[in-house]
Amino acid sequence: MQEGFGNNTAPGDYLDGFREYVQQNVNAIPALIVVTQRPRELTRQQLKELKLALDLAGYPETHLRTAWRAHTNQDIAASIVGYIRQAALGDPLRPYEERVQAAMKKLLASQPWTAPQRQWLERIGKQLTQETVVDRDALDRGQFAAQGGFDRLNKIFDGKLEQILGDVNEAIWAEQA
Repeated sequence: MQEGFGNNTAPGDYLDGFREYVQQNVNAIPALIVVTQRPRELTRQQLKELKLALDLAGYPETHLRTAWRAHTNQDIAASIVGYIRQAALGDPLRPYEERVQAAMKKLLASQPWTAPQRQWLERIGKQLTQETVVDRDALDRGQFAAQGGFDRLNKIFDGKLEQILGDVNEAIWAEQA
């Protein structure tokens, strides 16, 4: 039995259609530009808008994952950003959680962090695996807000939290050796 994907009947055709859609719209959808050229700047709002645009175009993340698994016999829990970067740039598709772990390991080894800084970085890493983007807005909600939010965390990181978050996002999407 062949599983259907949108107007396409084969998983490979569906993935080709997605690649074509991304390449044709990379300059039309602002968040696609950010994902492909400046992933460190991606916000939660942009990601939400991008997911909605892809859903409306017939490319929800769940369908992409199913098509990838059916086409390659690999079940990779990549994020929507990973699928986009793979389609637009040819980046290898890797599990998102693996990318986050590697980025956090690199960041934690980059300098001597205080115990509170290290604890917060580990919490941010855990949150990244759940939300894909942890930005100022994310740090002003939920568990982070209960602990003082972005402003308090920024003080713990000597006013460099925005830079650190950008570095993490960049490391997530940097090519791993």
